[in-house]
Amino acid sequence: MTSPISPISGFSPVSGLEAVSGIGGAAPLPGSEKVTAAQGEHESFASMLSRGLESVSASQAKASDLAVQVAQGTLQDPAQYTMAANEAQLGLQLTLAVRNKAVEAFQEIMRMQA
Repeated sequence: MTSPISPISGFSPVSGLEAVSGIGGAAPLPGSEKVTAAQGEHESFASMLSRGLESVSASQAKASDLAVQVAQGTLQDPAQYTMAANEAQLGLQLTLAVRNKAVEAFQEIMRMQA
């Protein structure tokens, strides 16, 4: 039996969805009027981006290290390199997609009339 694919590190699941009202005009969820203090402080968008970029950088470094080990013949399971390289590639693609959306949003804001 194979193990399940692990999520990309550095990104946490969305929390606090109970504070979101229903979709399509449906009534809000019960108890969604206030967010409890137990959820704690939400981190800023900048810190989330920073942590995500650090994670992508770390996954690329790991893939690079494993590539060297494969080339030297010291890596016991070459599939580890394949998985690490795919994780690094997906992280980079996600990073580029976020950057492209941010640039598009900035350009759209700049086109707005005052």
